[in-house]
Amino acid sequence: MEITDQLGRNLTIPDEPQRIVSLVPSQTELLADMGLGKEIVGVTKFCVHPEGFKKSKTIIGGTKNFHFDKIRSLNPDLIIGNKEENYQEGIEALAKDFPVWVSDIYNLEDALDMMKSLGEMTSKQVEAERIINLVEYGFRRDFFYKGTVVYLIWKDPIMVAGRDTFVNCMLEKAGYTNLVDASRYPEMTVEEITALNPETVLLSSEPFPFKEKHLEDFKRRFPYANVKLVDGEMFSWYGSRLIKAPEYFERL
Repeated sequence: MEITDQLGRNLTIPDEPQRIVSLVPSQTELLADMGLGKEIVGVTKFCVHPEGFKKSKTIIGGTKNFHFDKIRSLNPDLIIGNKEENYQEGIEALAKDFPVWVSDIYNLEDALDMMKSLGEMTSKQVEAERIINLVEYGFRRDFFYKGTVVYLIWKDPIMVAGRDTFVNCMLEKAGYTNLVDASRYPEMTVEEITALNPETVLLSSEPFPFKEKHLEDFKRRFPYANVKLVDGEMFSWYGSRLIKAPEYFERL
């Protein structure tokens, strides 16, 4: 089968891949929910969904630190990656020996296109379409306006979600106005964030694991904002977890 990934790269894969390595947690969950649990042979150490899934799979390292020897030992006939979450050198090295399909996702439409493509290349079109329909149905609702926001993804240094990110798209879908105009994930100081005067500051559970112990500290740093801990998976995972995101956004 001749296919094209979201970077415009052409590759050839078997009609029904039987040995899949997933390099991205949200796409691992998606593949499993599409009924490809048996076909997935390798995952990253961050692939925490489905629960317990990693115990029966080979851990091939992290999303930005592949163990090439382990991947080669699995002899995959399809590797699924992502431009942002993986690293270019690693993807290029794997692509010399294996078909590597790479997603590139900035918004909901990109995510749905990725789901459709994965369904087609794994002969799981019906399952992929079911997930797509559920996601589209969930996001048809109108979320009430929640005001201005700055979304923190890292602590030292403080890093935030800016434009040209999937997180920014989800913030807008959820009813927020992101005050960060810079692209991608810029570093910002407390003073710079304070100057933006956000109504809400969100502390994401990933990639930095903000927890209750950080909440009081940031409430002191931003005394005029509503500081909240949020589930980062709901804002940054672009697979089947999107089915659960709309209800979560409504509760915030």
